[in-house]
Amino acid sequence: MSRSDELFERALKIIPGGVNSPVRSFQKVGRNPIYFARAQGAHLWDVDGKKYTDFCLSFGPHLLGHCPPQVVQALHTQAELATSFGANHERELELAEYLVRAYPFLDKVRLVNSGTEAVMTAVRVARGFTGRDKIVVFEGCYHGHSDGLLAKAGSGVAELSEAASKGIPQSIVAETLNAKYDDLEGLKKIFEKYGSQIAAILLEPVPANHGLHIPTREHLQSIIDIAHAAGSQVIFDEVISGFRLGLSGASGLYDVKPDIVTLGKIAGGGLPLAALIGRGEIMDCLAPVGPVYQAGTLSGNPMAAAAGLAVMKTIFENPPYAELAKRTERFAGRLREVYRSIPEFRVKSLGSLFWIHFEEPQGDFPPAVGPSCQQMYRNLFHAALKEGVYFAPSPFEVGFLSTAHTDEVLDEVVEKLSRCVL
Repeated sequence: MSRSDELFERALKIIPGGVNSPVRSFQKVGRNPIYFARAQGAHLWDVDGKKYTDFCLSFGPHLLGHCPPQVVQALHTQAELATSFGANHERELELAEYLVRAYPFLDKVRLVNSGTEAVMTAVRVARGFTGRDKIVVFEGCYHGHSDGLLAKAGSGVAELSEAASKGIPQSIVAETLNAKYDDLEGLKKIFEKYGSQIAAILLEPVPANHGLHIPTREHLQSIIDIAHAAGSQVIFDEVISGFRLGLSGASGLYDVKPDIVTLGKIAGGGLPLAALIGRGEIMDCLAPVGPVYQAGTLSGNPMAAAAGLAVMKTIFENPPYAELAKRTERFAGRLREVYRSIPEFRVKSLGSLFWIHFEEPQGDFPPAVGPSCQQMYRNLFHAALKEGVYFAPSPFEVGFLSTAHTDEVLDEVVEKLSRCVL
C-alpha cells in the first residue's frame, strides 16, 4: 500500500469522503487520491517521493510555477512582520492599485478570501445597486458554491432553476434564471419576460469549468448589450481567466467592458485571496459607505496580499502572455500528433489554458462529456500518471501551463506521453 493510500484511509475516518474539496477525491478518474508533499517550478512530488510534471497547477493560480523565488521571499519577509492584522495595512492597498491598473475601465476593489466569496459579493452588490432580485447565469459556467449560484436548469419552464445541491431551499434559487450560453435569442426572451427584475448577468467570459469554451468578441458584446438595454449589470467571473489570458484577463483579450469583475487564484499568488473590482458607483454601495453588507476578518490578509503583489510586479514588468500562448498551442499541437491514431482525441487551447477531451464535440455549450469520453480520459490520466505526468483528475477540468513549463520540460512530457497506451 502506498503512503497516499494509507493517508486516505486515515482521512476517510474523520473527513467527509476523505477530502476537503470534491474534485480531490479522484472519483472521476476511478482511483484513490494522491497526497503531495512538495512542489517546485513545473513539478510536484508525492508523499512516496514520485515526481510529476504538473498541468493542474492548483487549478490555475501558479502562473509562474510552484514556489517562484519572488513569492517565497515576499512570504518570508511578510511572515517576519505579521501574518494577520484584522486591520488595514499597506500591502492590501498596493495590491488593489495593481488590480485597478489591470482593469482601467473599473474603479474600486474589495478584497475577499475566495472566488466563491467574490462572486457572492458581486451578486449582492449588483442587487443592492439596481434594487432588483433576479440574476441570469449560464449552463456550464461555475461560480462557486454559494446557495443562490448552485442552480441548474429546471424541468418545467426552461429558464427557471432548480437547486443543484441538497440543502438549498428552492426559494433561494427561484431568483436565479438559467440561460444557454450560445443562445442569444433565448437570452433576449428571458429579458423580455423578466428584464425589469434582473439585477445582473453573471458569466465566465471564457468558460473553463466544464471544458474550455472559446467565444467570439461579438458574442460577449451582445450579452453585455442585452443586459445594459434592460438596466442590468454584467458580472464577469474571471477567477480563472483573470491574469491568465492577459493583464486584463478575458476583458482585455476581447476588449469588452463588464460592470464588475471577480478575480482570484493568480491575484493572490496561489494563497487564499480573491477580489471584486467594479464601477465606482456600484462598489460604493458596499459597507461602510453603502447599505450592502460584506465583511471578512482575513480579507486582504497580508500574507496573501504579499504573494499576490510579488506576482503582479513580475507580470506587469515582464508580461509572459505571448510566449505562454505560443508554447501552449505548440504543446497542444504536439499532443494531437502523439494521439493522431485516436480519432476521438481532441485538445483546444486559449492563452495558457488547454482542454483535453474525447468524442466529436456537439458544437454548443456545455459540451457533452459522456461515459465513453470519461473512460478514455481515465485511461489517459492513469497512463500519464504512471509516466509522471499529472493532469487534472477530472475530464471536465482544463489544464494550465506556467512560465516554468519550458520547452525542455514540455519536450520531456511529450516523450513520456508518446509511450502511453490508452
